[in-house]
Amino acid sequence: MTQPEARGLAAVVGAGAIGLAVASALLRAGRQVIVCGGRAPVHRIEIAEDGAASTWPVAYTDDPSDIAGVDTVVLAVKAHQTDSAAEWLRASSGPSTTVLVAQNGIEHRQRVAPHAGESRIVPAVIYLNVERVEPGRAILRRVGTRDLAIPDDAAGRTIAAELEAGGMRVALEGDFATAAWRKLLVNITANPLTALTGRRAEVIRDPAVGGLARRIMDEALAVARAEGAALTPDDVGAAMDWLLHVPDGATTSMRQDRLAGRPLEYDALTGAVVRAAGRHGLDVPVNRMILALIAAIRPEREAGR
Repeated sequence: MTQPEARGLAAVVGAGAIGLAVASALLRAGRQVIVCGGRAPVHRIEIAEDGAASTWPVAYTDDPSDIAGVDTVVLAVKAHQTDSAAEWLRASSGPSTTVLVAQNGIEHRQRVAPHAGESRIVPAVIYLNVERVEPGRAILRRVGTRDLAIPDDAAGRTIAAELEAGGMRVALEGDFATAAWRKLLVNITANPLTALTGRRAEVIRDPAVGGLARRIMDEALAVARAEGAALTPDDVGAAMDWLLHVPDGATTSMRQDRLAGRPLEYDALTGAVVRAAGRHGLDVPVNRMILALIAAIRPEREAGR
C-alpha cells in the first residue's frame, strides 16, 4: 500500500455509519484518512446530507502495521466488537496517539484501555443519526444542537477543535459521565425498540411504544443517579422529546444490524443498565425484559439460515 506519512494521518477502525461521519469531518479539516480493515475495502468516502453529497478519496489497509505512528485513531466499531479491533489499537499505541472512542454506552474507557497501551483515550457521545447505505457511503441526519460530546480535558479539546474545523458541532463536557448517561436514555429505548419492531425511529410516536420508552428511561434514571450521574426527570422528558422529533426516516444502528443479520449491540446499552442496577440493588424489570428479548435475537449466520 502506498501510504501517506503516519504523523498527521488519522486511522478509522470501523467504517460503519458513525466511522464514516467522523472521518468526513477529519477530511474536511484537511486530514488524510486511512480506513482500516472491514468486510470490503473502502477507497473513498461519500456523505449525503440535506440532499447534497460530498466525496473524498481515502487510503485503505488490512495490515495493522501500516498505522504504526499515527497520531489519531477513530475507533468506531460497535462496542461488542472492541476486542476484534485490539490488533489495530496495539499497532497504533503510543504516548502521542489519541484514540477517539466513537461508541455507544457508558463504559468506553473500560472497554478500550486493555488494548490501547500508552495512547490517550477520548470517549465520545454521538448524537448524529447516520445510515450507511453501502461501503464508504452514508446518509447523515443531524438532530438537535450538537453532534458529539467529548470530555473537557487537554486531549478532548485538541480533537474537538479539529472536528469543529471539519463542521462537527462538538460539546466539551466537564461531567462526561452525566452526558454519557443522558445519551444512554435515548439509546436504550430507540435502539432495541426499533430492532424489535423492525420500524424506524418514528415507532416511538406510537402511544403504546412511547409509554414503554418512558418506563425504560424512568428505570434507567434511578440507576444513573445511583451511579453518580446528575440526571433529573427533566432529562427523561428531554430525551423523550428528542425521540419524538427525530427526522422522518431516521433509523438506528441496532435496527440496521438486525435487518442485515449481524450481532446486536445490546450489552453496552441495556446490559450496562442492568449491570449497574445490580450493583446498587435496584430492580429494573422493564429493562430486564427488553434485554431478554433483544438477546434472544440471533444473527442469521448463527441461526443457520
